[in-house]
Amino acid sequence: MTAQRVVISGASSGLGLALAQHYLEQGAIVGVFARRADYLQSLSKQYPQQVYCYPLDVRDSAAVQAAAQRFIAHKSVPDIVIANAGISAGTLTDYAEDIDVFQQIMDVNMLGVIKTFQPFLVPMREVGHGTLVGIASVAGFRGLPGAGAYSASKAALISYMESLRVELHGSGMHAVTICPGYIKTPMTAINPYSMPFILSADEAARRIARVIVSGNSFAVVPWQMGLVGHVLKLLPNWIYDIAFSRAPRKPRKLF
Repeated sequence: MTAQRVVISGASSGLGLALAQHYLEQGAIVGVFARRADYLQSLSKQYPQQVYCYPLDVRDSAAVQAAAQRFIAHKSVPDIVIANAGISAGTLTDYAEDIDVFQQIMDVNMLGVIKTFQPFLVPMREVGHGTLVGIASVAGFRGLPGAGAYSASKAALISYMESLRVELHGSGMHAVTICPGYIKTPMTAINPYSMPFILSADEAARRIARVIVSGNSFAVVPWQMGLVGHVLKLLPNWIYDIAFSRAPRKPRKLF
């Protein structure tokens, strides 16, 4: 039986690393995209026969194209591509210096997904199968104060993934949207507020992998955060505004 082939972006830490380790433990061949080459090399040393490392920034379309072509040349068309790379920081429109932070968050979290999927899409269509997984967030359900860039990027990603899903209908391919709640990663470690239903990265990876296998096109992980998100979407604006106007906010950061 041929080993499953999986490509994961943002695979040097947090959820991306946990997803890579999960699939490697299942015997999969895994292509890993990330900016930090040293982190990728440590993963390669642990699984030397299974890992293909591509140090790159998902904002660099040419680099992603080249990496995708190399992976396909070495191991054929992947069965699963998980666009996981993402960044987060508190942002406020008040500050001119935050404009660049808005830009970077949108470039990585939204356009980076498109750049990750694009070089694999036509080869997947040609073989008639493949799954494209976008890691969005419950933060995309409503605009969170102090996190306008992050919420906007994830809301845009949710809509993009729906468009892609419809475009792929009948092709044999699948588009899957995953909206995690809180996961214990370096990205959430600086959050100055409580994080209900928080999962370890390893547990989140296991649950996400189960969603992908199940064939569902949309899932919130954990499911309890799906209920929270559903309630938030139903709240009238005036109630939402009062409830969240004084909510704790993620610290601002200049990348």
